[in-house]
Amino acid sequence: MVSESFIRQIEGYGLTTARILYRIPDHQSFLQTYIWQEYDVAPRFPVLLKFLDFWKRELDGPLFSVTVTHSRLIKPAEFRLRDNELVLH
Repeated sequence: MVSESFIRQIEGYGLTTARILYRIPDHQSFLQTYIWQEYDVAPRFPVLLKFLDFWKRELDGPLFSVTVTHSRLIKPAEFRLRDNELVLH
């Protein structure tokens, strides 16, 4: 069975990491770091934007900054279909 993450990579998703700095609700002068990682599509990042919308709507810590890195793990030049198979005993 093929994993869901592999299928998403074939569809163009890449590994996205976001470093989120937010203010601690009770101590606004302190910043806390949260690392988020998921498969997403650059440059629009719909999965990350959905998560950030959830954050703003449901969590108390206001966002200070978000730094994003993205890498496609499977690139077109690395993925080739083969129509032959050789079996050795």
